[in-house]
Amino acid sequence: MVFEIQIRDRVIGNDFPTFVIAEIGINHNGDLDIAKQLIDVAVAAGCDAVKFQKRTPELCVPEGQQSIQRETPWGTMSYLAYRKKTEFGVDEYFEIDSYCRGKDILWFASCWDIPSVEFMRQFDPPIHKIASATLTDAALVSHVNDQGKPVILSTGMSTMEEIHHSVSMLQKNRLVVAHSTSSYACSHEELNLRMIPTLKKELGCLVGYSGHEDNILPSCLAVALGAVLVERHITLDRNMWGSDQKASLDPAGLKQLVADIQETEKALGDGVKRVYETELSSMARLRNNR
Repeated sequence: MVFEIQIRDRVIGNDFPTFVIAEIGINHNGDLDIAKQLIDVAVAAGCDAVKFQKRTPELCVPEGQQSIQRETPWGTMSYLAYRKKTEFGVDEYFEIDSYCRGKDILWFASCWDIPSVEFMRQFDPPIHKIASATLTDAALVSHVNDQGKPVILSTGMSTMEEIHHSVSMLQKNRLVVAHSTSSYACSHEELNLRMIPTLKKELGCLVGYSGHEDNILPSCLAVALGAVLVERHITLDRNMWGSDQKASLDPAGLKQLVADIQETEKALGDGVKRVYETELSSMARLRNNR
């Protein structure tokens, strides 16, 4: 069983503070200024990293979906044109790289195809993320493993057989498997947080949690069940346009999440029974040692 993974100057592991990832994803809506504001939100909340999503739209959008018309803030356009509109290119990511370095926060991206992995190499990401949607893409999973970096593997909409197969292509000593349910926003009845200890037992690797619920409590429960990292989508305003906004935390919610995770860790303690000094007066007053 792996107990820790080094991520530059931070450590992910069972005996370390929960690694909190603020997923910006595509909630920037193709606007670099919004992306920077979201980075600021993550920094202010005390997150360890921010995460984006990188796709090659021609490869990731199914052919049958590409020409479907969609209403967007930029007018009616094909789904393929919309996906291109929300993709950042090299100039934007160089700006993001510089901005995050200045703010002392890690950043990386979920790459949905091999060209996107190659694109991200120029930024030397500290970690790679395999999204739930691409867990069954064996060529992509193998290519990500070949990068030699730590990997987060999300497990939404996947069977245990599919998870085992994907994990078999990855190095466990640099892998965190993230329990997830790919519903936006996810109901409590479908969160199935007991999968966290199940995955730890079956896979023998570190396990985290990628949540899509619209509140905070389940993410703290995930930590109590053994999640070493928590990833949540963030937004400036949940009423903004975009498919992920409603299942995201706003700035106040993200700050509360980080604070509540820290309180959860304090409450969990170390599992060693002891008599606390604050109990001594109660002991003297209440216990009869005849």
